[in-house]
Amino acid sequence: MNRLLLLAFGAVLGFGLAAAASHFAYGAIGSGTASQLGRFGLAFERVRDNYVDKQEDNTLIGGAIDGMLTNLDAHSSYFDPKTFDAMETKAAGAYGGVGLVITVIDGIAKVVQPIDNTPASRAGVKKDDILVAIDGTPMRGHALDDVSNRMRGTIGTEVTLTVQRGNARMDFKLTRQAIEVERLTYRREGDVGYVKIVAFSDRTDPDLRMAVAVLKKQIGPSLKGFVIDLRNNGGGVLQAAIDVSDDFLNAGEIVSVRGRNPGAVERYDAHYGDIADGKPVVLLVNGGTASASEIVAGALQDHRRATVLGTLTFGKGSVQSIMPLDNGAGGALHMTTARYYTPAGRSIQVTGIVPDIVVAGGPGAPEYQREVELPHHLLAEGPPARPPGKPIEPPAGKSYDDFQLAMALAFLHKTLAANEAPGHI
Repeated sequence: MNRLLLLAFGAVLGFGLAAAASHFAYGAIGSGTASQLGRFGLAFERVRDNYVDKQEDNTLIGGAIDGMLTNLDAHSSYFDPKTFDAMETKAAGAYGGVGLVITVIDGIAKVVQPIDNTPASRAGVKKDDILVAIDGTPMRGHALDDVSNRMRGTIGTEVTLTVQRGNARMDFKLTRQAIEVERLTYRREGDVGYVKIVAFSDRTDPDLRMAVAVLKKQIGPSLKGFVIDLRNNGGGVLQAAIDVSDDFLNAGEIVSVRGRNPGAVERYDAHYGDIADGKPVVLLVNGGTASASEIVAGALQDHRRATVLGTLTFGKGSVQSIMPLDNGAGGALHMTTARYYTPAGRSIQVTGIVPDIVVAGGPGAPEYQREVELPHHLLAEGPPARPPGKPIEPPAGKSYDDFQLAMALAFLHKTLAANEAPGHI
């Protein structure tokens, strides 16, 4: 059983399509491969017998498998049996977490924000703490999705986080609880409907349809259009991203998923019915817009159904599958098996989505690590994307609660055009 995942930032993990894992008989291994496996066996023997501290066989094998995968690309890794069991529980919907939003920069996991009234915040984990280890396993060099997976598990189970705060190192023994991730928020911005999608889950599409219907009713005939905010949305369920794209399209391809075999291409198409009734749509994006969010941005941009405004997105255009070993008793491989492409055939990998209107985040906007900065990232495919160009910056002496949203509203009111400066508003 494989599960296709579109993962990036740690707030949410999504489960998507099911596919079948391939199994290879040992007899199919050639003599060259057998020789290399013999070399590994010798190395394993030497380490087991001579390392300064005695190590369990399963620890050494697990580390070897993890090293093999993590050296392939930034998102492949090994789930030990305990972690895989937690993933299975999560897939069934009965999983918990500790309430941390994290990022990984230069191989170091860092706390972006503890969520209020969660195990992490109650225990005293703070913003900017460095996550050194989880249950004794060092996290340096681990991909973001792997770090996030290790913090999640069955509700009521315990996990120990080791954090570095300045010169002090401390352990937090936390009990996982159900973490309610904010689903979707919406509000009226004068004659514009504003919807923020935090992450893509099974609830996103029905919530979006309800939000758009309410906003259309509230605003009435004066409705100018919609702003869909995908900033800091790290992805989630593939099908949810397809459904959200479909909500604003009447026809055409939304995304294609292509694996190692050139003939194995899965295409997902839109169905007739635009919930916005053709009204203009602006998508807000930034460096935290990743994976499933980039699918939506790429689809609506290629079909010219939405204007993408903000800064360059993260650039994660790969799909991961979970392949259990020995029905899960041996853990599972979490491995990149495909890339996804926009309707125009663009690969988002590394290049990301370049906004139609590049608008800076304004003073205090965070800096984001992008896919291209991750070790062992998959290389980009196809022609290079056009450079984003010089962003529109807030005018000197004027403050904004949210500069990018202000520019989106100005665009819908036709007081901002691509490449215009704020002084023209």
